[in-house]
Amino acid sequence: MGRAYAILLASLGAKVIVNDLGGSVHGSGASTSAADKVVQEIQAAGGVAAANYDSVEFGEKIIQSAVEKFGRVDIVINNAGILRDKSFTKMTDDDWDLVQKVHVYGAFRVTKAAWDHFQKQKYGR
Repeated sequence: MGRAYAILLASLGAKVIVNDLGGSVHGSGASTSAADKVVQEIQAAGGVAAANYDSVEFGEKIIQSAVEKFGRVDIVINNAGILRDKSFTKMTDDDWDLVQKVHVYGAFRVTKAAWDHFQKQKYGR
């Protein structure tokens, strides 16, 4: 989903930070290739994009990269996620904690980091 959002927004003229830790859908590992590929697609189509590889746990780093690269942040899309393909019975405390850390805490951290910028700019979505 993130790729589709990034490409669409870039095609409409947005300057896009493509954030992807590059881990597996299960939450392990890290790689720059996923974000880099999307940035290359956007740039090949004439858009403006830069990659960021930080975990959403460190939302302030993601937002700071947008501000440093483009001078502001106007839109945040929180769609980071990992997969725990287990029934409730088989889910461990660690599985549950990791899902919460990415899906809930990550969305909070990224939005919280953007909020001050939105207020100063009197604009943000």
